[in-house]
Amino acid sequence: MALPVAFFALFFARPVAAIVARGLRIDGNWKFGRIGDVLADSGIRHVLWFTTWQALASTALTLLIALPGAYVFARFEFRGKQVLRAVVTVPFVLPTVVVGTAFLALLGRGGLLDELWGVRLDTTVWAILLAHVFFNYAVVVRTVGGLWSQLDPRQEEAARMLGASRLTAWRKVTLPALGPAVAAAALMVFLFTFTSFGVVQILGGPTFATLEVEIYRQTSQIFDLSTAAVLTLVQFAAVGVILAVHAATVRRRETALRLVDASETAHRPRGAGQWALLGGVLATVVLLLVLPLAVLVQRSLGAPEFAYYKALTSDDGGVFLVAPIEAVVNSLQYALAATVIAVVIGGLAAAALARRDAGRFVRGFDALLMLPLGVSAVTVGFGFLIALDEPPLDLRSSWILVPLAQALVGVPFVVRTMLPVLRAVDTRLREAAAVLGASPWRVWREVDLPLVRRALLVAAGFAFAVSLGEFGATVFIARPDNPTLPVAVARLLGRPGDLNYGQAMALSTILMVVCAVALLVLERLRVPSRAGATGGF
Repeated sequence: MALPVAFFALFFARPVAAIVARGLRIDGNWKFGRIGDVLADSGIRHVLWFTTWQALASTALTLLIALPGAYVFARFEFRGKQVLRAVVTVPFVLPTVVVGTAFLALLGRGGLLDELWGVRLDTTVWAILLAHVFFNYAVVVRTVGGLWSQLDPRQEEAARMLGASRLTAWRKVTLPALGPAVAAAALMVFLFTFTSFGVVQILGGPTFATLEVEIYRQTSQIFDLSTAAVLTLVQFAAVGVILAVHAATVRRRETALRLVDASETAHRPRGAGQWALLGGVLATVVLLLVLPLAVLVQRSLGAPEFAYYKALTSDDGGVFLVAPIEAVVNSLQYALAATVIAVVIGGLAAAALARRDAGRFVRGFDALLMLPLGVSAVTVGFGFLIALDEPPLDLRSSWILVPLAQALVGVPFVVRTMLPVLRAVDTRLREAAAVLGASPWRVWREVDLPLVRRALLVAAGFAFAVSLGEFGATVFIARPDNPTLPVAVARLLGRPGDLNYGQAMALSTILMVVCAVALLVLERLRVPSRAGATGGF
């Protein structure tokens, strides 16, 4: 635990504490009264209300649209199922900047709807809600579908034999069993949408702002660190409550159910109703998930002779100090370095958490590992600039600053992927190797590593994908001569002109393809799960 604790203390707790202290400590005195002043502001209260309201609405809409998909993936066998599973999961690993750009190409000025019917939905709440459903559809399908596929269908069949209707049997037998999984998925979606930044920043315009967007505005545009610090504390408290509820839900989910092999429950659709359901889910996937990405690609090819892609090789537009295409190389290099850091830190943490004799401190650290997913990435990024500015940790001019920030987001995925597999390793194998004289390092190398190798590769793939798309913190610390892909896309979208817009679409397409390739590799490496308790991710 020594290295993971030190890593989070130096590169998470310290930057967050620094930005909060800088905002609330004035002339050497703490000004906690500032909290009440900020929360009394009507504009801030509107931001808090909109953040909560849109997260609730996004969660409800995602559950409504994605639960039929969870059932289809859980209970039906059909040709192309594995490919469709990969397609459904692509949006989850896409950077939020790409998601926002894709919906801008579909719903915004000059977008598909604008060209066909003269309808624009950008800068409306519907664009934000639909983009959030697009981004979180896979969360519900994988989390709920992974459990649903392994619920014993004979229990529902027994209720039907005793006279219950299909709806009554589902409501009184299946739904209570799915309840913990649905609750866990809903809490995850709420967490992701409550802290939404890139999607709202691009689609919300000046009309809508979440807490994360407002923290960014107060920090980088108004330079009001006091207000930003208060909003950071509010978001931190809200995320802590969400994670506590999520942890309780997961514990209930892991201990309350008796499951069967998923291969015993899936079957080909039977009857017109099931085929219609499958067709409806396929249509939803095409319209909601595939269409925005297809429009994004089409817009990137809008100019003749690949002009937008060719423009990426030139810095004549003055947006960057280097050609935009160099952002691709920068992002790959940063993501690889962040992946190495995340795998080392996350692997050590997972190994410590998997021990059956882990103490209360170690178990508590498990919950803390999830905080970087919910705490303001904007706060972390700006905190890096404030906290890491003195020797021996003066890293402001170092390239390692970006991978460190990206690794903070990757570590939770590494832990969540590796922990169930490490816990499943029979401790008697380790004990037998130790009795035969193997050192702890040799036990890990020859017993644990062969069993968790595939999980380790999957964890590395997820860490690479999320590092590649990290935006909230990177936008502060990426140097102008070394921009990452998400930062480059955001800068291009922020400047007028068709050429800048087209280059943003081209860069987003490149980023989407890289993430999709990484995901397809993950699908081939994905470890089959008999229990489904890890949620399918």
